[in-house]
Amino acid sequence: MRVTSIGHAGFFIETAAGTILCDPWVNPAYFASWFPFPDNSKLDWDGYRDPDYLYVSHLHHDHFDPEFLRTGVSHATTVLLPDYQTPELENSLRELGFTNFVTVPNSEPVMLGGGLRIMIVALVSPSDGPIGDSALAVDDGTARLLNQNDAKPIDLDVVRSFGDYDVHFLQFSGANWWPLVYDLPESAKVAFGRSKRENGLARAYRYVEEINARYVVPSAGPAAFLDDDLMQYNDIDNSPSNPFPDHPVFLDYLREKERNNGLLMVPGSVLGITTGNAAEVTHPDDHPMAPYQDKALYLQSYAERVRQRLEKEKAAWPAPQVNILPEIKKRFEPLLKIADHISTGVGAQLLMEIGDTDQIVVDFIDREVRPWNGEKCRYRFRFDRTLIERLIADDEGDWVNSLFLSLRFGASRIGPYNEFVYTFFKCLSPERMTYAERWYAQQEDEVEEIQLGDWMVQRKCPHRQADLSYFGEVTGDRLRCSMHGYEFDLSTGRCLNASDRPIKARKATAADMPVPVPTHEVPED
Repeated sequence: MRVTSIGHAGFFIETAAGTILCDPWVNPAYFASWFPFPDNSKLDWDGYRDPDYLYVSHLHHDHFDPEFLRTGVSHATTVLLPDYQTPELENSLRELGFTNFVTVPNSEPVMLGGGLRIMIVALVSPSDGPIGDSALAVDDGTARLLNQNDAKPIDLDVVRSFGDYDVHFLQFSGANWWPLVYDLPESAKVAFGRSKRENGLARAYRYVEEINARYVVPSAGPAAFLDDDLMQYNDIDNSPSNPFPDHPVFLDYLREKERNNGLLMVPGSVLGITTGNAAEVTHPDDHPMAPYQDKALYLQSYAERVRQRLEKEKAAWPAPQVNILPEIKKRFEPLLKIADHISTGVGAQLLMEIGDTDQIVVDFIDREVRPWNGEKCRYRFRFDRTLIERLIADDEGDWVNSLFLSLRFGASRIGPYNEFVYTFFKCLSPERMTYAERWYAQQEDEVEEIQLGDWMVQRKCPHRQADLSYFGEVTGDRLRCSMHGYEFDLSTGRCLNASDRPIKARKATAADMPVPVPTHEVPED
């Protein structure tokens, strides 16, 4: 098996049984805020045009690049489709011209032609990517790999059931806007940024421990921010408070944990994998560390190369014919009417300050959109008018996968983080909102208990359903979910660092303790 990095979370997997092109990303994403890092524009993209299979993990635009997929990949290829509960990914690919699909049953190994075995683990929480995220496992009989990309699987037994992995590709530097765009004192931004960075590295390392592959390749981030207004967000000086650490940072982190199996791959790097033998990486030139060693100079040069493209993108944003308040009211109010769980979860007013003229309240209590009359709002967003015009003109149904990830906005709030706010902005279509509401209702009906320390707690974290038997850490009467760093007071169930749903917990009793197995009996597997 050979795997070529094509940048970010993109890989070209070559096996005797066929080739798989994964998440090719070329064009800038999120209002031209994100560019692939390191630069992958000089790759021979024609060499990846005719794969046997195409795998697009999810609809985030640093994985799903419609402009490239429209012309850069043969539409005769077979698409390996995650088994999502909404058809948006399939519909989006069909609109681009793809017609051959194999829907892979969730978390079930499937044999493709020639003896190529795959498994796709699909995550379907409203918080997972844009209504879905996924990981791909591949086994060609000579080697086995896990392309985890952005996905955060909650059932690791399923992931491990595919077999022992030779190589593990995973995200270590996530998509963040907290605390960067928030109105906070600089000292608070530094403290929160440090926590965000540490939690991200620790979460990635936890997956490394649980998967325990022979080799680990950090991938799926960070992006390059090349606009002058955003250049500050790049981690140029390896700052402990920057939430976008580079690939060598995670490799050093692994070494600090006495894991020396990390491998660096840059666009064009080729990894040869042979079961039982050492993996070998061949880089496209003799200086794979060049993008990291003088990152400021590298990014300045990169920014100059894309400046015209960036300016062209910006020129296309304004749509001055859009009348913002009535358009937002027309789109949001029908969704608020059906958003029972989300509206209750927000439970407050949100102020949208759009340019110098529009101040609009989204009221999750009365479920209406109206002009601001000076009332106190718990959540406030500040947007450039041209960006909102473009979202409305394009009838964009996911403002997270466009505007928020761009970091081209400002925010403030009273109180802790509330994920329901951002889930609402992910679900700006009746189909998405209906799905999200159904999902939340289902979670209320499914509660399984596990024992952690002296407590019986629900097995799935209320935040994103992480399996607390893996990710739960109890100290006294506090539980911390290491998946995202959420903490709960077990005596009350209250989430301590976000406005999130409470956890169900109770003190364990003698009746909860497992019955000891007599020594003369052999427990069944």
